[in-house]
Amino acid sequence: MPTATVATHSNAGNVGASRAAVKQLTVYEWIALDKRGVKMKGEMQARNASLVKAELRRQGMNPQAVKEKAKPLFGATGSRVKPRDVAIFSRQIATMMAAGVPMVQSFEIIAGGQRNVRFKNMLTDVKQNIEGGAALHEAMAKYPVQFDELYRNLVRAGESAGVLDTVLDTVATYKERIESIKGKIKKALFYPAMVMAVAFTVMLILLVFVVPVFQNVFKSAGVALPAFTQMVVSMSEFMQRFWLPFIVVLIVAIVSIIMAYKRSEKMQHAVDRLSLKIPVVGNILRQSAIARFARTLGVTFSAGVPLVEALDSVAGATGSMVYGQAIRKMRDDVAVGHQLHLAMGQTNLFPSMVTQMVSIGEESGALDKMLFKVAEFYEEEVSNAVDSLATLLEPLIMVIIGVLVGGMVIALYLPIFKLAGTF
Repeated sequence: MPTATVATHSNAGNVGASRAAVKQLTVYEWIALDKRGVKMKGEMQARNASLVKAELRRQGMNPQAVKEKAKPLFGATGSRVKPRDVAIFSRQIATMMAAGVPMVQSFEIIAGGQRNVRFKNMLTDVKQNIEGGAALHEAMAKYPVQFDELYRNLVRAGESAGVLDTVLDTVATYKERIESIKGKIKKALFYPAMVMAVAFTVMLILLVFVVPVFQNVFKSAGVALPAFTQMVVSMSEFMQRFWLPFIVVLIVAIVSIIMAYKRSEKMQHAVDRLSLKIPVVGNILRQSAIARFARTLGVTFSAGVPLVEALDSVAGATGSMVYGQAIRKMRDDVAVGHQLHLAMGQTNLFPSMVTQMVSIGEESGALDKMLFKVAEFYEEEVSNAVDSLATLLEPLIMVIIGVLVGGMVIALYLPIFKLAGTF
């Protein structure tokens, strides 16, 4: 039985329906026969089932069944929309717009292929707002988390200049590059974090379940415990009594620190500044911030966004509080007439190569091209540094695990060696 999803238009209300009215639409599942008598099925948003049937008849089909679509279990609206989802959407909409597909139809096609219910509903809502006469950047403004100020500013610049398809392609490339950098950094930090978590778990198991067994053996043999072994036994006795409160306190402490970090800008700035001083990791974070700064400023400037306004948007896109604060200072300097490369030099955060290339770009009128070259260079540096970090961390992690777990094993066997020496 062939199936198809029929594209629907907002005939349930006026073209200029408000966003509040759009939210009142309900999703209906329908089954109908087309002119050939072939059974078709699909989904449609409308105010009620009667309007769905009327729309199907208008399209030349004979409605057989129309029912409200069942809501997800526990009222769920789908998983959260990830930045990677937005990056993929950006590439899809850019490709369709470049191919000449109308914007509304492009949104229908992309929304129809979404597995994430929340993202699908979001794209459908944006499409309906566009049908109601809103510009694309205005429709996206309803979702500031997924489409941030930078994204909307680029779209607005493209709409104003009449080159929306070109700008969307640039935005798609930008999102893909930024997500690639973020993914590499997360990958580099995920492996050691997981290994250390496993090592901590193993130590906890040894202290709670294994050490007590050896402790009973030592007591029955009447062996005097060395200081190192006694320390491990004392730790074991503590964990046996308080392992549950210890874990609860540890979890509460971690959650409290994370919440305090999110709420305190001073704490974020202090942690960020400290992170930039960590050997190897700090260099990766610094190079990543410079790459994101150059890529973002290049994209916004090439889209026609004024430099001062572009710097305002770029400040929040570097992923670093330290660099964000420095870029806002640069924005203020540029606003009073200073050249960009001079403002960058005052921050002491950008290598001389970066400031020199920006200076050349300003003098030659090709600032965006120079920024893209800087971005490509540092993106490659981040990629190489991440690979090197993984190589450096492997032996270091093995040493740490060896000291923690191996030290505990040695502590347990010291009395046994002492006991064996008495015979």
